[in-house]
Amino acid sequence: MSMKATARAHPIQGLVKYHGMRDPELRLPYHDSISVCTAPTNTTTTVEWLEDVEADGGEQDLYRIDGEPVEGRAAERIQLVVEHVRELAGFECAVRFESENSFPSNIGFGSSSSGFAAAALALVEAAGLEMSLPEVSTVARRGSSSAARAVTGAFSHLYAGLNDEDCRSYRLESALEDDLKIVAAHVPSYKETEAAHKEAAESHMFQARMAHIPDQIVEMRDALREASFKRVFALAEHDSLSLTAATMTGPTGWVYWQPETIAVFNAVRELREEGLEVYFSTDTGASVYVNTREEYLEEVEARIAEIGIETDIWEVGGPAHVLEPREALF
Repeated sequence: MSMKATARAHPIQGLVKYHGMRDPELRLPYHDSISVCTAPTNTTTTVEWLEDVEADGGEQDLYRIDGEPVEGRAAERIQLVVEHVRELAGFECAVRFESENSFPSNIGFGSSSSGFAAAALALVEAAGLEMSLPEVSTVARRGSSSAARAVTGAFSHLYAGLNDEDCRSYRLESALEDDLKIVAAHVPSYKETEAAHKEAAESHMFQARMAHIPDQIVEMRDALREASFKRVFALAEHDSLSLTAATMTGPTGWVYWQPETIAVFNAVRELREEGLEVYFSTDTGASVYVNTREEYLEEVEARIAEIGIETDIWEVGGPAHVLEPREALF
């Protein structure tokens, strides 16, 4: 049996975002969340379980991302996922792990979501475990809660829960999958999402957000089922502002938006006044997702480009998937 596998996953844009963790070790969120995967952006990960090498408490494991060795907190997060798969597989093999992103990380475009989704699927596949994507989502969640939704892909709903049976992700079918176009507005500003989770949970506004989220979830599910572009992305826009309010009112008053971020918001609102269906959304970071439909795409992209920032055009990405052996990174 080959103990090697390669997987690819797309990052997520949060629509009803989660903030704060009930259990930082298992990464169990306080509440449900819904997102959409973005393509063609992706992470590709190849892993190989080394049958002749014992893990030795992780000492023999090798992790590289974009050609660089992984250290510190990032390595610890990968280790949590690796150890969980070792436990599920019932072996003590060391692992070689290499990952490549097709887009910049740490600027607010969800690189940890695609990274841990691809890692989880590759690790599970290489270990020979038979698992459904919702089951794989519980493995990915140990690295990043958002990664659970990147496993199931497209529009996905991660349920809050206190165990792996309850806290897993499922895909939501929506006719909007073919219609959505995203102008990704790159606003470089390094951020750490983990720090933001802690900040938000300590905000006096966090309880208000917690009270508001269940309603947002049922509204979003209904809007996706109806394929109401306006309802889905107006909700996502509002949720972005709500999320940031909780982060900004945490202990350090952390503001991660930049002047260009606000310029994009203003441009989107002007376009909407002109009759275009277009909405902005941010995750934890300064970069902006500008959500629109095919018919408005050229006009929207031209207006965002006028601000003088880099843009990309994305569409809805599917679930994490296993690649052919010839596509392995090593």
